[in-house]
Amino acid sequence: MKEISTKDMENIVDTYGNMLFRLCLIMLGNASDAEDAVQDTFIKYLQKAPDFKGEEHEKAWLIKAASNKCKDMLRFRARHTTVDMESIHQFTKDSSDNGILEALMTLPEKFRIVLVLYYVEQYKTEEIAGMIGKSSSAVKMRLQKGRRLLKEIYQKEYM
Repeated sequence: MKEISTKDMENIVDTYGNMLFRLCLIMLGNASDAEDAVQDTFIKYLQKAPDFKGEEHEKAWLIKAASNKCKDMLRFRARHTTVDMESIHQFTKDSSDNGILEALMTLPEKFRIVLVLYYVEQYKTEEIAGMIGKSSSAVKMRLQKGRRLLKEIYQKEYM
């Protein structure tokens, strides 16, 4: 097991912290749970001290670990989910995005995660497939259905 220096960990947090937070925020629906998930992801990173083939491999590992932590948290609070939309609004760049973000939050998690990874984090479908353990064609189908559902919800609720 390799040892991670404080400076290396600071670089990792600076490089990936915001991206992981956005991902966890979208998956979990509130800022405090997202912060917890990101913190747990970095703790796991420190404990495992994995060796990576490159930055993209490291980024993919962190996304997968954060996604898994979020799924664990969602299972734990199943049927008791509450979304604090005020917390979400403070992290949007433009107030005109709020309707899209709210519509995205209503989608099932399997569509939210692929939409965020594809459109926000700009991963290719093949990369997303590897991260979530599905085929590339399954990711494409989820993107297609997710876009359709998002459009329907947005038009119905926010227009």
